[in-house]
Amino acid sequence: MATTLPMMSFMNAPNPKFKLGYQLFSIRDAMAENPIATLKALKKMGYEDFEHYGFDADKNTYYGFPIKEFKTRLDDLGLTFSSGHYVFSPFITESDDAFKQFLDTCIEGALVMNSNYITWPIIGEEFRTVDGFKKAAEKINLAGEHVSKAGLGFAYHNHGYEFDLLDDLQTGYEIIVTETDPTLVKLQMDMYWVMHAQKTTPKKLVEKHPNRYVMWHLKDMHKVSRDYTELGNGSIDYASILPDPFTTGLEFFYIEQGGNFAENSTKSAEFSANYYKKSLERYF
Repeated sequence: MATTLPMMSFMNAPNPKFKLGYQLFSIRDAMAENPIATLKALKKMGYEDFEHYGFDADKNTYYGFPIKEFKTRLDDLGLTFSSGHYVFSPFITESDDAFKQFLDTCIEGALVMNSNYITWPIIGEEFRTVDGFKKAAEKINLAGEHVSKAGLGFAYHNHGYEFDLLDDLQTGYEIIVTETDPTLVKLQMDMYWVMHAQKTTPKKLVEKHPNRYVMWHLKDMHKVSRDYTELGNGSIDYASILPDPFTTGLEFFYIEQGGNFAENSTKSAEFSANYYKKSLERYF
């Protein structure tokens, strides 16, 4: 049952400033089957902006479509792709030249799509050590510099493992955040993983790193299993954890649910959209 949200200090801010966004990994099965029909269905639910995960660098396609053709389809629907998750982790130990070559392909796609950000989504398990995170930070800085020269923004997306202590002194997240240039590398906060790790809060993070969190992921946590669940169907009290979106540098947010659907991915997307419009839209 959805939680009733109390009044928030920023409730009277201009509304709506932000488009309702969705991370398409949440509906990856439907996107694989029929991406255009899926996007049409999401638009009917109220979603206007998306973060993709489906770029094929070898074929230069999004969801099976050549880049320009897919952008035309989006334009016809009046939808935008403000950010995308690209597969960067394998390049942590590759040469800088090889990484830049891959980045150039991603940049080319993002520019055609008129995206605002290219986002690093995950660090492979084999790199989740002090040395691995430090090497990752070097590549993230390189990516931030290279992407910024193309006129795009670059951001890093967290999970929960970054908040684990590595040597009793620091976490992987501290390494990433402190060893990357804040003018080149912005942050995408996944609030589910922040709350799941139970080491800090979204408000504390934005206070510690002001104006660096340009994107948020909103998703809920199942009350028993702590797995993903539909927005408004779990244990995360967004009334108490949300930073002020109007003063903290937020540019885009995306609802997300990586799995554990009550019925199926489409029904979950609709449930989350309805909850957002009923209980959260007033705050954005």
